[in-house]
Amino acid sequence: MDNTVAHPEEGLLPDSLQVPVVDGPLSITDPTHAFDIGVEASPLQNHADLPEDGSTNTSASDASSLKRSKPHDEPEEAWQVVDNRSSKKSKKEKKEKKIPNPQSTNYPSITFNYNAKLQSKIALDSLRNLILYIFAEGAAPQWVAISQRPQFRKIVAIMVPGLEEAMFKQDVDFATYNDQPLDLDQKPRVLTSPDDYYPRLLKKNELPEILKDFADMFPHLWPVKTPGNEKFGYIRSPMGTILTAPTEKSKEEKSHRGVQAAKEPKGWKDERTRITEFLTMPEDFQANGYFLHPACVPPERRRHFQDPEGWVHTNVENFEDGDVPEEEIQQGSVTAGREVLALDCEMCMTGPEEFSLTRISLLNWDGTVVLDELVKPDKPIIDYLTRFSGITEEMLAPVTTTLRDIQAKLLEILHPRTILVGHSLDSDLKALQLTHPFIVDTSILFPHNRGAPLRNSLKFLSQRFLKRDIQKGVAGHDSIEDAKACLDLVKQKCEKGKSWGNHESQGENLFRRLTRTGKSYRANGGVEAKGGVHVGKTSAMVDWGDPMKGAGAASTFPIGCKSDEEVVEGVIRAVKGDPVAEEIPFGGVDFVFARFRELEAFQGWWNNSDMPPPDLSGMSLENCVQNLTQRIKRIHDSLPPCTGFIVFSGSGDPREMARLQAMQAQFKKEFQAPGSDWDKLSVKWTDVEDQALRKAVGIARNGIGFIGVK
Repeated sequence: MDNTVAHPEEGLLPDSLQVPVVDGPLSITDPTHAFDIGVEASPLQNHADLPEDGSTNTSASDASSLKRSKPHDEPEEAWQVVDNRSSKKSKKEKKEKKIPNPQSTNYPSITFNYNAKLQSKIALDSLRNLILYIFAEGAAPQWVAISQRPQFRKIVAIMVPGLEEAMFKQDVDFATYNDQPLDLDQKPRVLTSPDDYYPRLLKKNELPEILKDFADMFPHLWPVKTPGNEKFGYIRSPMGTILTAPTEKSKEEKSHRGVQAAKEPKGWKDERTRITEFLTMPEDFQANGYFLHPACVPPERRRHFQDPEGWVHTNVENFEDGDVPEEEIQQGSVTAGREVLALDCEMCMTGPEEFSLTRISLLNWDGTVVLDELVKPDKPIIDYLTRFSGITEEMLAPVTTTLRDIQAKLLEILHPRTILVGHSLDSDLKALQLTHPFIVDTSILFPHNRGAPLRNSLKFLSQRFLKRDIQKGVAGHDSIEDAKACLDLVKQKCEKGKSWGNHESQGENLFRRLTRTGKSYRANGGVEAKGGVHVGKTSAMVDWGDPMKGAGAASTFPIGCKSDEEVVEGVIRAVKGDPVAEEIPFGGVDFVFARFRELEAFQGWWNNSDMPPPDLSGMSLENCVQNLTQRIKRIHDSLPPCTGFIVFSGSGDPREMARLQAMQAQFKKEFQAPGSDWDKLSVKWTDVEDQALRKAVGIARNGIGFIGVK
């Protein structure tokens, strides 16, 4: 049935008729003006009542209808065709997305609830997780309340090494701030007590003049803990922590208890790799607790080389002696023509902190036992460590084999082309009092997710990568079982490639995670984004030097700088975009990470060996802090509404920690060198230095942060 209308006759509508305007019907256009007619036409007759020739009696319809017949067949200039199929959905899509009023309840916010019970200072990881929660996926933070998450348009995070909590004391004297010697108890430097985990309210009248702007930008000063470990004397890289997102867990992994079996990441491809690619290099021996073999010592020092008392070394003259000519290597072989033996030992205690060999097991590449013997220590045993070793007094009673017997056998078995495989082999070789230059250590191949010096246990690695339970029950370990687990871990690593097992400790680049899983919501992504959709978030890394050399390579727009002033310009450019979108689209990126470094250099915290620190000799600390505040204020003023703004120091003062770490490394290098003499060491490491390092690490872990919404 055609929706036809008849031409209206002149004078058909009386002057008094008011024509309502409604959506939907056809629009009639006059050469001088346009108007909509909302008068419904009379219903047409049913086709059954029409004559066979299709003609209609138009006399009545002409007088009662305002519609013209077949407008598409007879186009006229005065007619406009209107699409009458618009839906509610399309209307909402065309609706302009408004920025909420800052005073309205729809405006995004990050607030601290004073009724919250904090059990510790917030960690640096918490700031990264806050960014992920707002822009991607993750658990909601418990230390702050986030309202109107979908309304956040951008997030800007700025790292400011050198910024300390004590600078925000009202009576601080910047002229003498760095004159006082560092107190390891940190009493004059820290405002909050070690048990005070709560943020400090920023009051303008209680801040130094040059830092008052912070009170206008942020409500609180947060104590922030840098990841690290006082016991082991280290902190993790603040930059690495904030820019590395933890590996995502599947729903299955989240619901499963215990150790999860390792899974291949998306897009994973096996890369068959020779075992020789995993050898511990001579320069890494001492750092991992190994005593040096003569082949690892420079030739000029070998003449004076002497094994420690009771120690022996395998018959390898030079490190290159282990190399096998390519023509002798079978094509596709992962052993590269080398003999691979897996070693594991069990020990007992023969004195305070003194462990002696009680069992040795040696397996070849196919798992066949080459050597498995019990050993009677030379000294009386004070603890058999049965719960770990599985060795009892009854087992060792008839044994006559000594450590010297085992050393003699090993010197016959091990040759220049032999590779020893094991877990934390430094302990086994110390029990054997033997050195060998070709080592593959599974504790190094599969690093701990929190970095060195922490190590994964063999039990954990076996469960995660081999789906095998070892060291069960109370009977102790089985050295053959442990050696077999090490062997299988190495075989798996050779089949899958160098990155296998490493991706778990490294996590995922934050920029890459935001690009891959970034979410947009209805407030800033339109009706299609209702409930949140994966759209990916654009990002920029603004840093000194070349951001492409580090984590910034994964950002959408890496921006290199040579000064803090250039960093400010880079951040504002990344936030607003280029005027005509030369590189960065107009409107800017979603996430910006930047780092100021002039205060870091002035404080003496600079540790970048690739770039010399800037010359700030003509500047005072007060000027440096004042410039920093003004630059942060300029960035804040340039931010659009609904932007999350985070400023953090990354760490506390790391200088004393770095000094003691260097001292400890030098001590280990000299002490573990063959033939070392305690009295001739250039540095000595005692409990006094150890306690000092722990305190210094504690100081370095005390950072600060500021969180707000523009």
